[in-house]
Amino acid sequence: MLYYAYELHRHLAQPVRLWANAVERVYSSPYNPLTDTWLGKSMAAGAEIVSRLTQNYGKPSFGLATTQVDGETVAVNEEILLRKPFCQLVRFRRDTAQRHPKVLLVAPMSGHFATLLRGTVEALLPEHDVHITDWVDAREVPLSQGNFDLDDYVDYIIDFCRYLGPDVHVIAVCQPSVPALAAAALMAQAQDPRQPRSLTLMGGPIDTRISPTVPNDLAMRNSMMWFRQNVISTVPMSYAGAMRRVYPGFVQLTSFISMNLDRHINAHMRQFEHLIKGDDDNAEAHRTFYDEYLAVMDLTAEFYLQTIQVVFKEHQLPRGLWVSRGRQIDPSAIETALMTVEGELDDISGIGQTKAAHTLTPNIPGARHVHWEQPRVGHYGIFNGRKWREQIMPRVRDFIRANDTAS
Repeated sequence: MLYYAYELHRHLAQPVRLWANAVERVYSSPYNPLTDTWLGKSMAAGAEIVSRLTQNYGKPSFGLATTQVDGETVAVNEEILLRKPFCQLVRFRRDTAQRHPKVLLVAPMSGHFATLLRGTVEALLPEHDVHITDWVDAREVPLSQGNFDLDDYVDYIIDFCRYLGPDVHVIAVCQPSVPALAAAALMAQAQDPRQPRSLTLMGGPIDTRISPTVPNDLAMRNSMMWFRQNVISTVPMSYAGAMRRVYPGFVQLTSFISMNLDRHINAHMRQFEHLIKGDDDNAEAHRTFYDEYLAVMDLTAEFYLQTIQVVFKEHQLPRGLWVSRGRQIDPSAIETALMTVEGELDDISGIGQTKAAHTLTPNIPGARHVHWEQPRVGHYGIFNGRKWREQIMPRVRDFIRANDTAS
């Protein structure tokens, strides 16, 4: 019923959005004598905000057409290298013969599309051959394609590493830090010759017993039955994935917004002021951010529920209890270089949760253990924005360069 209620609300909002669009056009028209008055600007600004808040946001594009390589502008083209039912491996091929380290950027499957990492990709492109896991919205995957759970996620990462070869460096952002560490462990245990040369984990819940945050407390406070009954729903018949059980993206978005409701309200109040003042740059920056932030995807119920149980409730990885597809996951087998990145103000993955990966990997030589805690930055600032570009990315780049030779 949850999904059907959402669909009903979405259809009921459509006339409001059409009305807001009409009001915006009327009060933005050069033929309207009120257009340049405070009243006209206020009406147009308010109407735009109402329209955008009631809009349906589809998957955004990366839109990275060019990058700078050695001071020259080169073209960038997206190529799909591998297709799987729930993910496609995308390469950002740069039109250059310059050889740079090969990177597999593992995007989170946590409600937003992989395009949430657009800024991450953009900063890496000048000096890296970047590939990304482009996850598919579960509501668009027919039931005939089967299920997808946390163990499948681990296997997908292993498959992608094997496809890209032994010179790949893995960067996992947020939630996939856990399956990425598990994948590296399984490959090391199997002495797989194509295991990654380095592993960078950024703001991930390796051990949520450390510095628990609001999402961590929510997972511990409620039973698995509560999650099944309250946040899992069935995809309506109007989608390709009809009848699939999912954790809807709109539920995740609601929880994200509720965690920082005042911040989002203030952001839209500032946007109203930007529009009235004609501050186009700040207004466009707001639109760009929320076009991405409000675009959400569904997760399969089995993936979401297994993640809650394995990662947030039972802490199976740090306790050495995780058995995936009959395979005991032992991070101590990993010898590849490991870097962890945390943000001082992260309210999703608390301080120390990602750093815990170093304790689990005692057989990595000391010089190949690197940790960085970024001052005065929250969760999204770890991989997006100025501090990511100017302070974090250069450290990740140097770490990858230092380990970009066969050991």
